Amino acid sequence: MGITTREVRYTADGLTMVGHLALPAGVDRRPAVLVGPEGTGLSDVERRRADALAGLGYVALAFDLHGGRYLADPDEMLARCLPLLADPDRMRDIGHAALAVLRAEPRSDPDRIAAIGYGTGGAIGLELGRDGVDLRAIGTVNAVTTGRPGEAARIRCPVWAGVGSDDPIMPPAQREAFTAEMQAAGVDWRLVVYGGALHAFHHPAVDHATLPGVGHHPRHAQRAWRDVVDLLTECVPVAG
Repeated sequence: MGITTREVRYTADGLTMVGHLALPAGVDRRPAVLVGPEGTGLSDVERRRADALAGLGYVALAFDLHGGRYLADPDEMLARCLPLLADPDRMRDIGHAALAVLRAEPRSDPDRIAAIGYGTGGAIGLELGRDGVDLRAIGTVNAVTTGRPGEAARIRCPVWAGVGSDDPIMPPAQREAFTAEMQAAGVDWRLVVYGGALHAFHHPAVDHATLPGVGHHPRHAQRAWRDVVDLLTECVPVAG
């Protein structure tokens, strides 16, 4: 018997969110993973990643950002995401709502939950950590965002971050600010810089307009996925 999937609806940020829940074979409790999408919103890319995690034995919830919508227009996406990224409390509310859905799933082990995410979804995972949520790991791609002063000290788990060397949205100064914040807070952190990669390098090419500095890098996309899986294997193994 393979994995099973279903839509889950819940309320966050004043919207009815439509997440994608993927369950591994079996009936026992398993470690669980929140999967946060890019700023454009939940797409088949994140759904497939949740499915892949379920295939590895995790309960996985790819959560929604925009009330069931995918914001293909860059201007519309920025109009929603820039205020969101500037408001840690809103990000945390979206993350907590998704986390509540994941914890309520009977197959989830509520004591073994990790958060991974891409872009805005990764920033939400970091904010859950800064809010003191008991996570086993946080992994982000394209999200080396900093938080409010001192709050990174609440992060209780290892943090892994991946970013493209040529990402103009997360440039070297931003990477340095992020690593300085993690270091000052005593977080167990790692940063991988993928040479020659742009922003959203993990995301397959799309057929609509994108922001400058965005581009797919197939080789690094595979490497970043392996790095994320390695993080989960280390910090929240399926067995044990």
